[in-house]
Amino acid sequence: MSIISKIRPPKRLAIGREGSGHWKLGIPRLDLSDPYHLAIGLSWPGFVVAMIGCWLVINLFFALLYLLDPAGIVNTKPGSFGDVFYFSIETLATVGYGVMAPRSQYGHIVSSAELVTGTAFTAIVTGLLFVRFSRPRAKITYAGDAVVTLRNGKPALMLRLANGRRAVMSSANARLFVLLAEKTAEGGYFRRIHDLHLAQPHLPLFVMPWTLLHIIDDKSPLHGYDSAALIAADAKLFLTFDAHDQTLAATVQCMQTYTADRIRFGMHYADAVTFDDKGHATADLGRIGVLEPDSSNAR
Repeated sequence: MSIISKIRPPKRLAIGREGSGHWKLGIPRLDLSDPYHLAIGLSWPGFVVAMIGCWLVINLFFALLYLLDPAGIVNTKPGSFGDVFYFSIETLATVGYGVMAPRSQYGHIVSSAELVTGTAFTAIVTGLLFVRFSRPRAKITYAGDAVVTLRNGKPALMLRLANGRRAVMSSANARLFVLLAEKTAEGGYFRRIHDLHLAQPHLPLFVMPWTLLHIIDDKSPLHGYDSAALIAADAKLFLTFDAHDQTLAATVQCMQTYTADRIRFGMHYADAVTFDDKGHATADLGRIGVLEPDSSNAR
């Protein structure tokens, strides 16, 4: 019986945004009970939109409160939402131009509450901006596909990556895992993570493009798998990376995933490093993911 017939998982795995764009069941996509993690985990466009949205909601809320007292704010037209909205913006920002000001006791109470809210909102946004800017991050360029090709007569899984910054990284480490759906003797299915041994998992200096190599021998968890079998097993590769960034003076980390359809058999990476007549090497990061067909299939 072939591997394909043995392994037919009942449904595809949902890992999360980094893995496949899906989400785990039972976990809310927007967990408002954990706002700090939510704000830090947003992309920069998402963070900007979220902060602008919060700012608008706060101003709209207080503008509606000011409308409850038509004579509560000096120099505003009674019932003018635009006037009280702009007054709310000025109060939230603690600007106070002096043209509009609270007149009644109610207006003073609401504006005082908005001043406290504005101070807290500014402090929170400033803190979040600092955390987002100060977090050390790796800027790694990954090949879009993993490849399986022949290396010294044996099939080998390869992944290529490069440092996307001019700064030199030291003590670079990589680990590679594969998640496979497997069938038990009782006929059930479970998913298991296997550690894939790399020929060179550590680099003292990470300067030029780095091609990670896993030999698919009889000890490899991928032994006997072809492209169709990997897809049937809902295979997923996880590549973790960490290194010391000399400029940031900190350890940076990142992770890349590859689904089974991004593992290309019978292909290899095209050359991404060229040498001039003086022997100086130049890496072209635009060619990190360029593939070329093998002269013979690597199965």
